[in-house]
Amino acid sequence: MELLVGAKTDVGRVRKNNEDNFLVMERPRLLLVADGMGGHASGEIASRMAVDAIRNFFDETGKKKGLQIGAYEEDYSEATNRLGSAIRFANMAVFEAAAGNPAWQGMGTTVVAALLSDHRLSIAHVGDSRLYLIRAGGIEQLTDDHSVVAEQVKRELISREEAQKSEMKSILTRALGTEAEVAVDLCEMTVSDEDILILCSDGLSNMVTDEEILSIASSSKDPDAACTALVDLANGNGGKDNITVVTAYLLKEGWLSSLLKFFGWGRR
Repeated sequence: MELLVGAKTDVGRVRKNNEDNFLVMERPRLLLVADGMGGHASGEIASRMAVDAIRNFFDETGKKKGLQIGAYEEDYSEATNRLGSAIRFANMAVFEAAAGNPAWQGMGTTVVAALLSDHRLSIAHVGDSRLYLIRAGGIEQLTDDHSVVAEQVKRELISREEAQKSEMKSILTRALGTEAEVAVDLCEMTVSDEDILILCSDGLSNMVTDEEILSIASSSKDPDAACTALVDLANGNGGKDNITVVTAYLLKEGWLSSLLKFFGWGRR
């Protein structure tokens, strides 16, 4: 399977600092968005620290290879468990850094990550950054927001429309780095050729509807152009927060790529 990836981050129209970060790795095929929080620019530090920790964890030449952090979940593959360990490793890094610096106390970050192994997709997330799947003309949110309003919607206390207008929609029930341990939601599924993955911070999902995301991503085969169009739309609708989006088009592997991979020369 070929993977065409684009990514873009933008400070938005209101905020002075961009506290979002993203990561795109080729080996392994890892996509990630992190949305930091905290005063005195510590949110930017938290999200960058999380991205760096996860990149380091997956570095095949590093000492973290094979390291399991937290319980191994038998219901999931080794790849998904490894992704969960990487998120927990990042949680430890952010939490310990905050504990050692009074100016960083209370900082944290969301994280949503997608790890692709052939046609199997491993998903891990903490917070309200989202992963969407676009398939066969439809869009599905694959992650559940860890937020107060998401809990209210789940309990049928408010509607989805009311949640969008709620002043509490940015209040998280779970974040990476704010506690010594964090519960990481894991999931895995099979993906298909022609699927599209969208990872984003709430600066996009709060400003752009799912239908608009579907329309823009489906109308282009250029992931960079799709990311730019989504960010521009979020800014056009107010740009009230930092905006980050990673778009991945999953394409059928061509014969040349298959041949190169067979001989060990191509991307794995």
